Amino acid sequence: MPIDETRRFIPVRIAALTVSDTRSLADDPSGDVLQSRIESSGHILADRALVRDDVTSITSHLRKWIGAADVDVVISTGGTGVTGRDITPEAFEAVIEKPIPGFGELFRMLSYQKIGTSTIQSRALAGLVGGTYLFALPGSRTAVTDGWDDILRFQLDSRHVPCNFVELMPRLMEK
Repeated sequence: MPIDETRRFIPVRIAALTVSDTRSLADDPSGDVLQSRIESSGHILADRALVRDDVTSITSHLRKWIGAADVDVVISTGGTGVTGRDITPEAFEAVIEKPIPGFGELFRMLSYQKIGTSTIQSRALAGLVGGTYLFALPGSRTAVTDGWDDILRFQLDSRHVPCNFVELMPRLMEK
């Protein structure tokens, strides 16, 4: 995927949210991978938090960051599976105004090349709320690495051509 080095890199302010009933911020391998990828790509880690698998907790955190002037993007990890406690997609859908279905489709297509049909268990998704992008990744380190390395690092890089999410940011609130 081409990066046009003649274009200016614009750092994006990203909040990282881990959704888990079993982890803590001190023991959060997928959140650590996400934070590392964000920072090593030249972006700004605006905030990082961990919440339990609870729709109210997730939506509350999302709304807080959506309303924050210093957050452009929220990326979550965890809770996208199909078990009874996996409710991240439902929480995201409760706040998303404009879905970006291609993100989940692309994530599963790329994941299929690595884990085969097991990718069908992922409900990774993305959307927009006002001027804030929301991305929900599965909770494994591998899924976070794949989601960042294969999709988000390009779409969140203002130099990526032919187009990227960053160049659209000034127009997200158009009526």
